[in-house]
Amino acid sequence: MAEFRLKDISSLDLKNGDKIEAEVEGIEGGKVLLVKLNDKVQAMNANCTHYGAPLKNGILTPEGRLTCPWHGACFNVMNGEIENAPAPDPLTKFDVLVKDGGVYIKGEESSIKSGRRQPNVECSAQGQDKVVIVGGGSGTFGVVQQLRVSGYKGSITLISHEPNLPIDRTKLSKALIPDPNKILLRSKEWYSKASIEVISDTVTSIDFSNKSVSTRSGSQIPYTKLILATGGTPRVLPLPGFKELKNVFTLRTINDVKDILAAVGDKKGKKVAIVGSSFIGMEVGNCLSKENTVTIIGMEKAPLERVMGEEVGKIFQKQLEKNGVQFYMGASVESARPSENDKSVVGAVTLKDGASIEADLVILGVGVAPATEYLKDNDRIRLEKDGSLRVDENLQVEGLEDVFAIGDIATYPYHGPGGDGKPTRIEHWNVAQNHGRSVGHTIAKPTADKPKHFIPVFWSALGSQLRYCGATHNGWDSLVLKGEPENGKFAAYYAKGDTVVAVATMMMDPIMSKCAELMGRGKMPGRAELERGVNPLEVDLVG
Repeated sequence: MAEFRLKDISSLDLKNGDKIEAEVEGIEGGKVLLVKLNDKVQAMNANCTHYGAPLKNGILTPEGRLTCPWHGACFNVMNGEIENAPAPDPLTKFDVLVKDGGVYIKGEESSIKSGRRQPNVECSAQGQDKVVIVGGGSGTFGVVQQLRVSGYKGSITLISHEPNLPIDRTKLSKALIPDPNKILLRSKEWYSKASIEVISDTVTSIDFSNKSVSTRSGSQIPYTKLILATGGTPRVLPLPGFKELKNVFTLRTINDVKDILAAVGDKKGKKVAIVGSSFIGMEVGNCLSKENTVTIIGMEKAPLERVMGEEVGKIFQKQLEKNGVQFYMGASVESARPSENDKSVVGAVTLKDGASIEADLVILGVGVAPATEYLKDNDRIRLEKDGSLRVDENLQVEGLEDVFAIGDIATYPYHGPGGDGKPTRIEHWNVAQNHGRSVGHTIAKPTADKPKHFIPVFWSALGSQLRYCGATHNGWDSLVLKGEPENGKFAAYYAKGDTVVAVATMMMDPIMSKCAELMGRGKMPGRAELERGVNPLEVDLVG
């Protein structure tokens, strides 16, 4: 290892809790973060390994948790390890020394340049233990990486009908990226190195008594531990025209993106109708609006009203209207009509009030249902009314030994504010990955402490970047709105009684990340305090 001097840093005269970003002399773009905690200075990579947020703006706790200011990824500053998704890689730690009138770090040049440390997953599977994971999304990625990082040596089999290995699915609706190689969470070689068998197939049934999974191709795959991570299935509209006509799309996979982009074509300038003012609908609308005419049709008074409320929903609407998006809100769809030029292709969406919206293509963003069709006739399992699976604190399926469910299909005890352990299902990409990390740790280290509870974090591209933490799933009855909402800059606090159950922000980082930490500790200011002007950024995490 070599020594590298830090630019313009001559001493380690920092206070506990200080975070300073420093350039590394001789390495173009090389930066490290210095953090003082418990009277000792730690040095590590300066940016989050998820989307590169500067960690100098993150939230540091007295225990050494450093949370990204953007998306909730969390690291331990003592060892650089990941504590919360969505960070794919840990941080590299560097030794720090003071000499010759300067401050130096000791490490590998490649570790400084890369800005991250590859997790150690290399393994030659051994023994009789066999984990089988059904699904190929964010939760699956969280499971397989955590299993190997936590020292699990048994075999791992991933069964998925997805057209690719696990990807950053959030990029599909936000950016319509058609190349899976650009958004793969890990390469094919990574899975091979970690001794993870990947089977491209569809699970049709599970024999829980004999611990075996059946697939469409006729395979019977045994397991000792089973993890169900099949995510959601996009809903379709059971209305005339939507099933029969071409150029009507849902969005869940890379292939869906390819189909949408093919319908848009190279010349752009298409008329795009989006049915549903959900996150998917709003993100796709925002993405396509730059070169096409986009109309979003929603049943609510304002976009995302069910989750975010009418007042905040109208802020999002104004953000997209600036980009030319048109809205029909409080509208009910009646049918999809064929094009005058080609009766097999959609040409318009008709509303119940008689309005007709011309469309070269239609994208449905009307929600997803838990993808548990393969379990509906299984006499060993009971699905919830919404098709999900009830799980316990360890995410183990109720009534089944050695079977876990994570992500969109799991109704789990939620312990965030307003939750109190109430069974809740949360469709967040980040929730699925944290579920996977938790189950991976539980299987690899069964004698360890119970899984730690986490506060869900979500983000969205709605003209500006939305940050969100907590959950309004169990109800809220008032809203405290701060900032400059008329300019799309705000912090919205959702309260049930005096308890703040969720926080949404735009252009006010790192308020969301600080609130997530405060919520997890039971230190979040109440509605009355926020109305009096208390700023969460000024609240002590310990006091």
